[in-house]
Amino acid sequence: MEQLQANSITLTASAIQAVKDLLKKRNLEGYALRVFVSGGGCSGLQYGMALEGKIRAQDYVSEFDGVKVIVDEISINYLQDATVDYMDNLMGSGFKIDNPNAISTCGCGNSFQSENNSAPSGSTGGCNACH
Repeated sequence: MEQLQANSITLTASAIQAVKDLLKKRNLEGYALRVFVSGGGCSGLQYGMALEGKIRAQDYVSEFDGVKVIVDEISINYLQDATVDYMDNLMGSGFKIDNPNAISTCGCGNSFQSENNSAPSGSTGGCNACH
């Protein structure tokens, strides 16, 4: 199967290590990190991630130090030049996406708005609708 290259998304060293640790802990050899965008959240779009063992022909694939990252053909448009990082500090730990395509983000960082979408009517841009 031919795979499309997604050189537009980057993983930091800490994100690479976090994914490796997750895959090892869950015994998911051969799985990849799927990064996607879906409708929802208080800003109109929200980020999602999953560990996945199946790569579709239309997926874009990048590899960073042995960690495969897959992005679907629609999400790649919203994630162009985005960076996935992993934070572990006193406030908690988790993945964070730095997306230069976001014109506004929710306070929680999981929801965003791009030039191609608009926030839902009545949205204040706050974190009240984030889950």
